[in-house]
Amino acid sequence: MDRFDPLTINVRSGHFIGGDYVDAQGPRIEVTRPSDGVVYASVPIADAATIDRAVQDAWTAFRTSGWARIAPRERARVLRRFADLVAADAHTLAPLEALGSTRPVRDAFNWDVPFTAEGIRFYAEFADKLGGEVAATDHDHLGMTIAEPYGVIGAIAPWNFPLVMASWKIAPALAAGNAVVLKPSEMTPFSVLRLAELAVEAGVPPGIFNVVQGDGRTTGDALVRHPLIAKVTFTGSTRTGAAIMAACAETGTKPVTLELGGKSPQIVFADAPRLDDVARRIAGAITGNAGQVCVAGSRLLVERTIADQLAERVQRLFSELRAGATWSPDATLAPIISEPQAARIEAIVGRSITGGATLRCGGRRADASTPGAFYMPTLLTDVTPHTDAVRDEIFGPVLTLQTFDTEDEALALAAHPDYGLAAGVHTADLGRALRMVRGIEAGTVWVNRYGRTSDFMIPTGGYKRSGIGKDLGRQAYEANLRFKSVLIDARV
Repeated sequence: MDRFDPLTINVRSGHFIGGDYVDAQGPRIEVTRPSDGVVYASVPIADAATIDRAVQDAWTAFRTSGWARIAPRERARVLRRFADLVAADAHTLAPLEALGSTRPVRDAFNWDVPFTAEGIRFYAEFADKLGGEVAATDHDHLGMTIAEPYGVIGAIAPWNFPLVMASWKIAPALAAGNAVVLKPSEMTPFSVLRLAELAVEAGVPPGIFNVVQGDGRTTGDALVRHPLIAKVTFTGSTRTGAAIMAACAETGTKPVTLELGGKSPQIVFADAPRLDDVARRIAGAITGNAGQVCVAGSRLLVERTIADQLAERVQRLFSELRAGATWSPDATLAPIISEPQAARIEAIVGRSITGGATLRCGGRRADASTPGAFYMPTLLTDVTPHTDAVRDEIFGPVLTLQTFDTEDEALALAAHPDYGLAAGVHTADLGRALRMVRGIEAGTVWVNRYGRTSDFMIPTGGYKRSGIGKDLGRQAYEANLRFKSVLIDARV
């Protein structure tokens, strides 16, 4: 699927609570298509009373529906049906995802929807394969740990990959037997509502997966502070993550999983094989989704002897991208999510150039004939660790280039005072690769590639201010369980 007519897509508004849509009165938020700047819908802002209704409904469903107590294999069957329905619904979900987001419909159809379905299948299989264990005790005692769901999980998903990021939250939580109240971004609110419909159709009990709409200040804050929310999972900015962590501490010291910002380095040594392939990886890691990716490889660190060659190749690849609407078959560069975000990117690039950076390419909006918030891929050289574009997470297609001569210099440049989400290393020397992997302070390091595969077993998450805990992998499933210790005296 590579195109659709945006005027033919109908969206459902409101909240999804107890297995059905709930209309809401009061203030609403306009929703704008980033591809052309058109306001095409609005969503209600869930206030504290609405959040209480959604959480209470989820708590009641958790306690009475049997979702947490059914045979784990049966819970897995329901989730596999859910995954099958998601995959079969791609012709509906992909345009709905692309309509108001930065995801081109071609990518949403070929990757986002299948990836979402496969992620649900992956966690379904944990339901009856990972639990507690018998502890080593003396022969007069039986010790064990019992794995139990928390109850109601509060989840807040970002706008950059609405379906995929939502599935990272809900799939492990549901597989572990929890109920979930999810708040999608107010900028991309609609595809997740369809996900909730499909969950109920698959047999997930009504109320086990509720969706509330709204902003962070009112809706998100009320959700994370609700006393029946036992755990919070969030993907988004470091600043918001810190505020959520503080709110959770103030209202019950509930656990959190936070996948936050990044300023990830890509380190290229002169022995890296096939420089053209390296250039494609470098360019793709900063222009995919127009750089609006937490793990975007935004800091290019290159051994000095090949820096000019690599810069020329990356610049050429940047020039081949074409801005266009997410429903256009010819577009190869996604829009920026909003006009304010595009203006923020412009400001950071402008300050960097004023501070001494050299603009190699880009540094501007798309042609005026292209509606929407588009920013052309940008390469900045002659930068320092103090340059705004090097220091700040931009969340746009802006790449900075620095050079080094030794491994120690590369590691020093790779280190960031705040972020440690991901990194890439490109070299033909296995020993060097292992030294860099050990030396880089980041939650994920890719070697001779940049970006994850569909292997859901490899967790993702950051060091430092890039977050706490992990999404994906066994770790994400276990994070949705609490463990009860039991010791039985067999001598009575």
